[in-house]
Amino acid sequence: MIPRRVTDIIFAWLFRAFSFTGVAALGAIVLFIFIQGAQPFLFPGAHNLRLVIERFDHITVNGQVYENPEGFIELPWDTQTVSVQFVNQGEEQSLDFRLAPQKKGRTSLLRPIEAGEGTVTFPDAYTCSVSYPGIMAGLTQKIHIILPEPPYNFFSFLGGMEWLPAYQKKYGIFPMILGTVFVCFGALLLGVPVAILCALFMAEFLPKKVTSIFRSGVELLAGIPSVVYGFFGLMVIVPLVKKIFTIPSGNSLLSAMLVLTIMILPTIIAVSEKSLQAVPRSRREASLAMGASKMQTALHVVLPHARSGVLAGIILGFSRAVGETMAVILVAGNSVQLIKTPLEGVRTLTATIALEMGYAEGRHSQMLFAIGIVLLVMVLILNGLILLIRRQEDE
Repeated sequence: MIPRRVTDIIFAWLFRAFSFTGVAALGAIVLFIFIQGAQPFLFPGAHNLRLVIERFDHITVNGQVYENPEGFIELPWDTQTVSVQFVNQGEEQSLDFRLAPQKKGRTSLLRPIEAGEGTVTFPDAYTCSVSYPGIMAGLTQKIHIILPEPPYNFFSFLGGMEWLPAYQKKYGIFPMILGTVFVCFGALLLGVPVAILCALFMAEFLPKKVTSIFRSGVELLAGIPSVVYGFFGLMVIVPLVKKIFTIPSGNSLLSAMLVLTIMILPTIIAVSEKSLQAVPRSRREASLAMGASKMQTALHVVLPHARSGVLAGIILGFSRAVGETMAVILVAGNSVQLIKTPLEGVRTLTATIALEMGYAEGRHSQMLFAIGIVLLVMVLILNGLILLIRRQEDE
């Protein structure tokens, strides 16, 4: 048999290896998110002008001939004129793009663009497309010139009011930051008093057998998937809000707050109740011996003594509220706007990532990583403030 000391050494090294692997993996993930999220503020979207050619067998760009071009044709970002010659329906055609290079990789496209029989469109703020009729329908010949996107201003990102990533390339997240803050703090404002009172009732006033039944129910509620809460909110809370306030749509900040309140209650109740149960019995007996009632003892003796554990439950509940996605998507309305009343729709930071990451690419995808960084910093700051308050109270 293997000596016990050898077994302990082996398991100790295994635990160290797994711990190091977990920490390294977590660090790599956080580093990857920070790298992706920082790129749009430090570097341009591309280092060159790019042309995309569709359905041309032979084309000349600034004197260089390309046969059956595929992918990007890249030109220096400070090019002032892009001259294109090609054949369309048997006739020689010419197309010129006039550009105005500026500092830091920024290039502007000067208008008007003389395209002859071509149709000029602008799919987004940094792309110009020129279409020429083909020999047959569906064989339209196209030339796209894509300008490099300059580094995005970080303060325009945090303080911008418009989120228009598809066409205008505007990435302002200030309404989403406010939406996240309103939803989370509104849920805490509604949920924390109810959760603390429920925990006090279970810990101080219910018989132990009944408390165990309630505790099992609370733990069961804590394990329900968030999408189930969201579906409940969509089917029950949203129509109820719509009916009570007679508004066109019940998908609003108020609905999101109510759903998140229901979601964070089990977490705060479970942690707070365990903290209240851990208060020494001698504290209760001393208070009762002084003539205090059971309610006074619960509110003025037991609760303050368990303050540290209650704050921990609030932190956990807040973390769940900030990171919640599916339930909020279903009931919040997902409108990027500055709201005036709780009956208007909002969009949170997590909802934006979940809704758009599936199709985002390029700078749009990097901006979603930047939103993830903002979300992480918000959680760290708010949790740090709560822990600081907790430390000051303990001292």
